[in-house]
Amino acid sequence: MSLIKRLSKSVREFKKTAILTPITVTFEVILEVVIPMLMASLIDSGINKGDMNYILKMGLILIGCCVLSLIFGALAGKFASTASAGFARNLRHDMFDKVQDFSFSNIDKYSTSSLITRLTTDVTNVQNSFQMITRIAVRCPMMLIFAMVMSFSINAQLSLIFVCALPVLAVGLYLIMSKVHPIFMRVFKKYDRLNGVVQENLRGIRVVKSYVREEHEDKKFKKVSGEIYGDFVKAEKLMALGMPLMQFVVYACILLVSFFGARLIIGSGGTDMTTGQLMSLISYASQILMSMMMLSMVFVMITMSRASAERIVEVLDEQPDIVSPENPVETVPSGDVDFENVCFSYSKERNTKVLKNINLHIKQGQTVGIIGGTGSAKSSLVQLIPRLYDATEGCVKVGGTDVRRYELSALRREVAMVLQKNVLFSGTIRENLRWGNENATDEEIEHACRVACADGFISSFPEGYDTYIEQGGTNVSGGQKQRLCIARALLAKPKVIIMDDSTSAVDTHTDSMIRSAFAQELPDTTKIIIAQRLSSVQDADMIVVMDEGAIAAAGTHEELMESCDIYREVYTSQNKGGDAQ
Repeated sequence: MSLIKRLSKSVREFKKTAILTPITVTFEVILEVVIPMLMASLIDSGINKGDMNYILKMGLILIGCCVLSLIFGALAGKFASTASAGFARNLRHDMFDKVQDFSFSNIDKYSTSSLITRLTTDVTNVQNSFQMITRIAVRCPMMLIFAMVMSFSINAQLSLIFVCALPVLAVGLYLIMSKVHPIFMRVFKKYDRLNGVVQENLRGIRVVKSYVREEHEDKKFKKVSGEIYGDFVKAEKLMALGMPLMQFVVYACILLVSFFGARLIIGSGGTDMTTGQLMSLISYASQILMSMMMLSMVFVMITMSRASAERIVEVLDEQPDIVSPENPVETVPSGDVDFENVCFSYSKERNTKVLKNINLHIKQGQTVGIIGGTGSAKSSLVQLIPRLYDATEGCVKVGGTDVRRYELSALRREVAMVLQKNVLFSGTIRENLRWGNENATDEEIEHACRVACADGFISSFPEGYDTYIEQGGTNVSGGQKQRLCIARALLAKPKVIIMDDSTSAVDTHTDSMIRSAFAQELPDTTKIIIAQRLSSVQDADMIVVMDEGAIAAAGTHEELMESCDIYREVYTSQNKGGDAQ
């Protein structure tokens, strides 16, 4: 019930059509239950007595009932499909909207492939289940009850056959469903793995082909696909037992009703039961047992969708770790950045600290370089500034205010990041750049590109700023992609700009030009640059040397050359043979 209650919030504007579905189904069922009674009257009072007027009259009534039943059935189908499709649309939107609010720590709990599976396969399963619940799950119990009442009104003793048959079906279906549900839970997790394999392969297809690893990737895919196949076969075999069980009960009931009904007609000379009543009773037997059969299909779909619904609700109920506080600060006054006794761990359950006792004070307008070996937590350090993660201990301040007191969007508008993994989206260069400022003029866009040294290669494209960028930026080089991302960040006109090794793919000359342009164009913007090349940060106001999550040293190039062995060693290794790399 908690699952249904949570998911029902996504019905919203389709509530009316969802309610109209069972109403039209009710009229459809009533008409279908009345038809066998009319047939019985037609046989007993019309055909057996040779009354053609009565036959014509009842025939027209039967045609009318059939047409009305068809109309109500069509309306029910239309309403059910509209409501279920709308429900699925809202559900996908709610999940996607929820994911947008996730912090990095929330996203880390789910793989990308898992979220994609939940937004596609799982939502489709729940959509199908919703449609069956609003239509078939309403139709079948009503048909079962109404047909049972009508059959008892004809002959209570013969109708007891149905009462005896129902527990057999119910127990059999329960045993089957209880075995099937755990299999579906396992299958959907394997779907996550399958999507992960496909996504990883497509993202790294150039590497796959470069190393001629197509056969290896094919085997990896076949392994996961084979496991899904095996689980589905097992589940289908179990569910397939429901059909012969159902057919056995249906045919057994019809045979018993026909046998005892025929004996009753012959024995009583048609006084206790008529031929028409026996025919209608057989029709009701079919309706009752077909309802049970359809209910079994509903149970199968609900069993499948229950696993999907649990996975969907898991995402919907996930609470973002990082949210704006009550009465947040809306304005960032300056680009001052302060770390005060900051410690950080990615997992709350682990005691491993990625950052340890960080104390760092950066004044507005300063250029600060951060260097360190792989795994020294350089990226982790700067990700605390725009609250992509929160410090586990201590406090990070921007503009003299704890970042946890800011309204998130206000903070992040003033702290622009050019990430280590540069991401461009499908669309024109102009559209990508306007991610930094959707209201930027063409002049502002061109100026930002000149500062980022991107205007040269953009001008060389036939369509210039209207050049279409393929998904992931595959039709531009790594260096071009980095410069476009830098220009995008500049358009935001932030008080703090963070460049996480974002000039690694450009040559040293272009890197130098970008740094010179930054110094001239952004004198009041705090510039934090993570780099592997010392030449990228050598002229910075302060260089921070990171080592195993702690600050090993901080100072200017000259100061570190005298006092820091790590810095001196890196400088020497990069300048062997003369020029810096």
